[in-house]
Amino acid sequence: MIDELEPHMQETSSSMIAVAATSGLTGLFSAQRVAASRHMDVPLSERSGRLRRIAALWNDNRAALADAVAADFGVRGQRLTQLADGLVLDGLLAELRRKLPLWSEPKRARTPLYLRPGRACIQRQPLGVVGIMSPWNYPLQLTLGPAATALAAGNRVLLKPSEQTPQTAELLATLVARYFEPAELAVVNGGADIAAAFAELPFDHLFFTGSTAVGRKVAQAAARNLTPVTLELGGKSPCIIDRSCSNLDDAARRIAVGKLLNAGQTCIAPDYLLLPRGREEAFSEAYQREISRLYPEVVGNRDYAAMVGPRQYARQLELVEEARAGGARVDDVGPPAMGRPQTDAERRQIRPQLVFDLPAGCRLLEEEIFGPVLPVLTYDALDTVIAYINARARPLALYWFGSDATSRDRVLRETVSGGVTVNDTLMHVAHPALPFGGVGASGMGAWHGEAGFLRFTHQKSVFLQSPAALGGLLDPPYGRRFRRMMALIRHLL
Repeated sequence: MIDELEPHMQETSSSMIAVAATSGLTGLFSAQRVAASRHMDVPLSERSGRLRRIAALWNDNRAALADAVAADFGVRGQRLTQLADGLVLDGLLAELRRKLPLWSEPKRARTPLYLRPGRACIQRQPLGVVGIMSPWNYPLQLTLGPAATALAAGNRVLLKPSEQTPQTAELLATLVARYFEPAELAVVNGGADIAAAFAELPFDHLFFTGSTAVGRKVAQAAARNLTPVTLELGGKSPCIIDRSCSNLDDAARRIAVGKLLNAGQTCIAPDYLLLPRGREEAFSEAYQREISRLYPEVVGNRDYAAMVGPRQYARQLELVEEARAGGARVDDVGPPAMGRPQTDAERRQIRPQLVFDLPAGCRLLEEEIFGPVLPVLTYDALDTVIAYINARARPLALYWFGSDATSRDRVLRETVSGGVTVNDTLMHVAHPALPFGGVGASGMGAWHGEAGFLRFTHQKSVFLQSPAALGGLLDPPYGRRFRRMMALIRHLL
């Protein structure tokens, strides 16, 4: 009898925990909503102070946060996290600190002659309460970055980190509570049930980073409250080697750096390569040489991350085996093996692979890979490349390598993607002034720099009428005077 009751008791206990966590979430949101309503005008000094505190949170605890990320991944060294999370975050914080006074000022709007001597401006105000749902692959950059931007814009912020990096999420909750009042910035941790409840709150803006499939669910939940959303999703980002690319070794190195950062667990990693037919062997050899220089070994290498968990690891193997079973050629392009895995995390360090001759419809060509496997498709003409990219969902990033400006510009004009880096990978996301975001299935809305500040800002239009205004000339009745004034206005336009 006890054995029969135990599963029910566990289920009831889990349900009670979920209800309590959801209640706490609602309480935090309500406190922030009340605080935002009572304090609509957030002066620049207060915004700057919050920005300094979130910068201090990051700078004072870099090592501890990187250790938490390493613990969640199993293998991911501090230097890798300082680069992968820290570089973009440092640039973003510096840009916010320098530009916040300028971005916060009201902006004058030129007034046309027929509305003068009235004046107009655009007043930049906080939205109110912003919700941020962050992913596991870059759990610091994609949590603290949007939070800092929203705080700089004068908002209150609730954070929901990914449950797949629990130690990082728990440390973030502890640190945020140390540096901020809950009515300013707070962290809510929990599983899928808490994430679902979080997305259903009537935020003034909801920022989500994750997969396209989950992004659709988040958007649907937000739509019930007419909550505007920013969705930073993913997709299959193409990498094109043009026929004009003469330095294949350099291109291979830059592609390897972008593909293998965080072992491919990057939303803007090159997801497939478009290569001129006949250069397959040359590229495979160049790619292998460059990888061996970048990563002299894979197993136990702290610069080469493990798959974050068993599910992600198993999925990579399934994707490759399905392609192999369909006749694909799989090249192991990792460095010579220097040791055997000693831990479960080291077993999840998947060696880099190139896949050629892929069967049509295989998952490597249909799904975002999120790992160190790079499919290679060959082409004969640029027309084919452009048609292939445009026949698929719009990607988050696109990469082009070559020296022919005509070919480069044609690709830029005739394809649509969230962002582009030419003759390198990932660099557009590292530029703090460039808007970063997707388009279509790869996302909605952009952030970074002023674009990010405006993403979390209400731009209120204000018109200041002058006592000397002659607007009455357009009042009814609409007779001869009205016709003359309308004719004059059309002339002035």
